[in-house]
Amino acid sequence: MSALVFVEHDNTELKDATLAAVTAAQAFGDVDLLVAGSGCGAVAEAASKIAGVNKVLVADADAYAHPLAEELTAVVLANAEGYDAIIAPATTTGKNFLPRVAASLDVAQISDITEVVSTDTFKRPIYAGNAIATVQSADAVKVITVRGTAFDKAAAEGGSASVEDAKGADTVGVSSFVKSELSESDRPELTSAKIIISGGRGMGSGENFAIIDKVADKLGAAVGASRAAVDAGFVPNDYQVGQTGKIVAPELYIAVGISGAIQHLAGMKDSKVIVAINKDEEAPIFQVADYGLVADLFEAVPALEAAL
Repeated sequence: MSALVFVEHDNTELKDATLAAVTAAQAFGDVDLLVAGSGCGAVAEAASKIAGVNKVLVADADAYAHPLAEELTAVVLANAEGYDAIIAPATTTGKNFLPRVAASLDVAQISDITEVVSTDTFKRPIYAGNAIATVQSADAVKVITVRGTAFDKAAAEGGSASVEDAKGADTVGVSSFVKSELSESDRPELTSAKIIISGGRGMGSGENFAIIDKVADKLGAAVGASRAAVDAGFVPNDYQVGQTGKIVAPELYIAVGISGAIQHLAGMKDSKVIVAINKDEEAPIFQVADYGLVADLFEAVPALEAAL
């Protein structure tokens, strides 16, 4: 058996989510990678060094400079023959194009898996993570997205996979890239950070996030937020942690002024250590926290920053 894993990247650097997808794919036996991009030679080279990878297929063309769903679907389908599983990380890109692949193959997609029980049986969270469904598929080809925080990352070094040209696909041309507006920060990305400190509605305003920023700078942490804080306009939506935001599992997660709505817990409850600061001792966040502090965050957070 064999699996084809779509490589998540930005044309210069391979993303960690790919390494988790490779780990999940190894249950199918041989693992091949597909790198679709423009000027992505460095990514292909990095992919060839991942432990456990058999070969790397490279589709290098202007059409793949940006991850447009229509173009990625076409190139994946052109190279899908002979594989028992087609796998992508459960990122914005993976969630965007892989359902098109599944529909084109007339199979059901199995989304956001957290465990491979066997080559036809998988576990995935439902009801915002409050229950785990065991899903068995009889489809000839399994189309799967992988929750990156649920699997160990494959070793990025030690492999020696061959690099080959992927089968070409006609340009679809029904959509075009206009622009991207990304916030720039010297802090780690939320999905790869080892420490995250997040603020919620209790922060009161965007300006008050400055006290969180100071702690984050001292800890080398990423800054996140609950959906309530994002919806209130305190911070941009790329800060959002939760079911409709980013799924994270850092070594340390500090929740400040976050009540602990089920949608937020679904995105961070796999964190190794959870610390909660909230003035409401009945807040649901304390049910999942390893350490809880019932206090006014405007006193507790500056005190923490001073102690650091």
